[in-house]
Amino acid sequence: MRISKLLGAAADHYRFGDDPLRFLRIVIGTFLLAGTAIAILFAVTGVAPRALVLAGALWAIYGFATALITGVLEPVIDLAAQAFSSVGLSRVGGYSAIETMVARGQYEAAAEAYRERAQGRREQVDATLRRAALLAGPLAMPSGAVAELRKLRQDMGRRLTAADDVRIGLALADLHEFSLKDPGWAMAELRRLIDLYPHSRRVRQMRSILAALKTEHFGH
Repeated sequence: MRISKLLGAAADHYRFGDDPLRFLRIVIGTFLLAGTAIAILFAVTGVAPRALVLAGALWAIYGFATALITGVLEPVIDLAAQAFSSVGLSRVGGYSAIETMVARGQYEAAAEAYRERAQGRREQVDATLRRAALLAGPLAMPSGAVAELRKLRQDMGRRLTAADDVRIGLALADLHEFSLKDPGWAMAELRRLIDLYPHSRRVRQMRSILAALKTEHFGH
């Protein structure tokens, strides 16, 4: 699914408390603002005329720290999260037998196997998303895929995590845009994700895709 691939696997948590690097930036910035205020006070009162030099040094340190977090820590954490996520899926999910059916062209049997796996609470979202991909693709039933994903979101209710909500929303957006040719619904799903999870590290990408869809379909 093209929208989902553009954004990557949205398996991270998007609320403020789930982004420790964002919190770290705010903590560092708070300390530097306090240090700058003290330095300016010392310089103005004449206690330490060269304190403004210290303030400049503090903000240089802040720039370096921000670059380190954005350019080094975030990619490393994302890579580690993807690695651990893959390990967990291969151990707990164990979809290799079903994927073999898909490779052999046994699409109906594979879709039914995913439906059975979705009965388990731990695999409910992942198995349903995989089933929806088969329904929308080889089985040519995109409307059925949309219906099952919407039912999944409704049935889970408060049990639905932010990460799973995003995965389902992106899959629905993809289905509406590329399978059902209904860009209005696709853009509504993207708008919903952006509004619900504004602190996502991927929100800029989602906004870009939403803007591109608006330009493509409406010329603005």
